[in-house]
Amino acid sequence: MAGESVILAYSGGLDTSCILKWLLDQQYEVICVLADVGQKEDFAAAEKKALNIGAKKVIVADVKQSFVEDYIWPAVQMGLVYEERYLLGTSLARPCISVALMEAARQCGAKYLSHGATGKGNDQVRFELCAYALQPDLKIIAPWRNDEFCRRFQGRQDLIAYAQEHGIEVSAKPATPWSTDANILHISYESGVLEDPNTVAPSNLYEMTVDPVTKATRQPVRLLIQFDRGLPTSVEDLASRRICNQPLEMLKFLNELGGSYGIGRIDIVENRFVGLKSRGVYETPGGTILFTAHQDLEVFALDREVLRTKQLLRDRMADYVYNGFWFSPEALYVRRCIELAEERVSGQVTVELAPGYCRAIARKAAPEAGALYNEQLVSMDVHGGYVPQDAGGFIAINAVRIREHVRAFGPYEVPKKAP
Repeated sequence: MAGESVILAYSGGLDTSCILKWLLDQQYEVICVLADVGQKEDFAAAEKKALNIGAKKVIVADVKQSFVEDYIWPAVQMGLVYEERYLLGTSLARPCISVALMEAARQCGAKYLSHGATGKGNDQVRFELCAYALQPDLKIIAPWRNDEFCRRFQGRQDLIAYAQEHGIEVSAKPATPWSTDANILHISYESGVLEDPNTVAPSNLYEMTVDPVTKATRQPVRLLIQFDRGLPTSVEDLASRRICNQPLEMLKFLNELGGSYGIGRIDIVENRFVGLKSRGVYETPGGTILFTAHQDLEVFALDREVLRTKQLLRDRMADYVYNGFWFSPEALYVRRCIELAEERVSGQVTVELAPGYCRAIARKAAPEAGALYNEQLVSMDVHGGYVPQDAGGFIAINAVRIREHVRAFGPYEVPKKAP
C-alpha cells in the first residue's frame, strides 16, 4: 500500500487533520479534498494547514451552488424532515460532497477514499454508500474502524493531545470540545458536553442565530415567497422590497434574516441509522422559513388523499436521505412520485418572522396551477352549490360502523374521575 494515493474528505478540523497525519505515517500519499458547501471557513488557511502536515495536494471544491440547487431545493420541494424535526442539513451535504470526492478520485487516479466519520455515526454510512454508488470499485479507509487507530485514540481528547504533540493547530479546546458541522443550510453541534441530554446547551454555542429571547430583532417582518412546482423561485422582503430570485442568493438572505430573529434552533435526541440514539443541536434559519412556507402552500394546493400519500412518501424519503441512500433506486422512485404531486404546488405564501418563530399568514395559488380552494363553496354566508341536507346521509353512513360496534360489544364507557 505504500505510496498509493488516498482521497481524504478533509475539513481542516481536529479529526481529519489528525487522520491526515496518521495516513502519512502509514506511507500513503494523501490528496485532501475540502468541499465548500457554504461553511464559514478560511479555505486558504485550511489548505496551508494540510500542506504543512504533509498532504501531496489540496483540492478546494466549490460546490455551494450545486448543494443548494441539486440537494437543498429538492429537499424543500419534497418537504423532507426527519422524525418531525430535523431538516437534514448534514445528511443532504454528504451526497453533494461525495460527488466532489469521486471526481477528485477519478482525476488523480486514486483507488482509496478516507474520511473522519466515527464508527458510531451516520456519516460513515452516507459517505461510503454514496462512494459505492458512484464508483463501485473504490476502496475505503475508515480510521475510526481501524483496530490500530482505535487503540491509539479513544476519542476527541486523545486527538487533541496528538495534535498538540505534532504541532497541528485545531480550534477544539479541552474545555469546550463539542463537534461542529457547518454548511449553507445549517450548523450542527454534538459530542462533548452535549452528550448528556439533560445538560442545557451553552448559550455561546450558537453561530447562525441570535438568542430569540434576549437578542432577536423585535419588529416582525413579512416575506413573500414564490414557488413553482414546489421549488422556491423568489423571496421578497415586503418592507424593503428587496427581491432575491437565485437559489444561493435566496438561502443566504433567509439565513441572515432568519438568524437575526433566532429562527430555526432545535435541540433533539434522534435515532441514528446504526441503532444509537444521539443528541444534536441544530440551527437552520433559512431552511425553516422555506419549509414553513412550502408546507402551507402544499396543504393549500394538494388533494387531501394525494397529500396523505405524499406525506407517507416524504417520511420514507427522509429516512433514505438520513440513512445515506440518496443514490439508490428507492430514493429515485420516491422522488419522482413526489415530483408528480408537486406539479400542483405553485403559488405564493406570505410568511411573518418574529423572535423565535415564523408562520404563514396568507397564500395564493398561481393562476396557471388552478386551485382546489373554493371560496364560494366553503363560505358560511352562501350555500355555493353545497347541499347541507346531504351531510345527514354522509354522517349516517359513517355511523353504521360505530353503531355496529356498540351493538356487538356494548356502548363506549366514559372513564369517571375519582372524586
